[in-house]
Amino acid sequence: MRLTKKAARIVAPLIFLTMLVLLSGCESIMVMNPKGPIAAGQKDLIITASILCGIVLVPVLILTAYIVWRYRDKPDNKASYKPNWSHSTLMEVVWWGIPIVIIIVLAAVTARDTYALEPSKPIVSEKKAITIQATSLDWKWLFTYPEQGIATVNYIEIPEDTPIKFELTSDAPMNSFWIPQLGGQMYTMSGMAMTLFLQADEQGVYYGTGANFSGKHFTDMKFQVHATSEDGFNNWVKEIKQTSSPLTMDGYNQLATPGTGTKQFFSSFPDGLFNKIVTKYAVGGGSHANHGATGSDTSSKQEQSKAATKQETTTNSHAGH
Repeated sequence: MRLTKKAARIVAPLIFLTMLVLLSGCESIMVMNPKGPIAAGQKDLIITASILCGIVLVPVLILTAYIVWRYRDKPDNKASYKPNWSHSTLMEVVWWGIPIVIIIVLAAVTARDTYALEPSKPIVSEKKAITIQATSLDWKWLFTYPEQGIATVNYIEIPEDTPIKFELTSDAPMNSFWIPQLGGQMYTMSGMAMTLFLQADEQGVYYGTGANFSGKHFTDMKFQVHATSEDGFNNWVKEIKQTSSPLTMDGYNQLATPGTGTKQFFSSFPDGLFNKIVTKYAVGGGSHANHGATGSDTSSKQEQSKAATKQETTTNSHAGH
């Protein structure tokens, strides 16, 4: 019995020290090693929320261990015995007041940062944002650059210190677009176009992935993000245009066929491809847009206008009879 108690006294501190050592390596976790303004803001929110929660959690854990140890049953226990004790105003204020204050502060901080980090909110910069249209497929990513006129599969190249406007949709089951070191994830859904602004503050190669279960090979929904200089980006675009083949509609249909994919580069792609994907599953060719996303729903509006005009004419005709 004595040996067991001694072992417990040794093991408990060792477990605590092990936890401290493991937590000290959080810098290697990608979300805790941000390389862009959005990810940096999200990291600050994570740390703030963790500290506020720790103000409650840590004392509770310490007091739990202390109470178990202090009031354990033993022959020479000299703890005071108060069978009629039932209330302490001071303790009630402490265990109700502190959590309420923490919840209020946490709510205020979360609301402030949620507004500041709104995904569709443009990043303030002297440089013009570059648009990249991302489409999740089974089981690969297609990226089209409408301004540069090129397309890639499972690979993104961007200039550093430049806002990137991602327009996201899906031509497959719902997925989630995520570059941990640049910002939080956002879902890609068929019939919808979502907007997400991100930026890389320094050059480097970053990990990108689909963070949602989408079938057999969902773990292969990974892509590489290469942040380079502005000149390096422009030279890369020129190289793609000179050395790669164009992406045709037949080529896209092959890409959309379920199966894993590797890096591919295309010197061009069909006009309006992204909008065709967005409106592909919508009734009447219309699209559901969210977060300031772009979508070609002009035809749908024209059809609705014609239908309304026709209905009005019919109604007037009946009224005349």
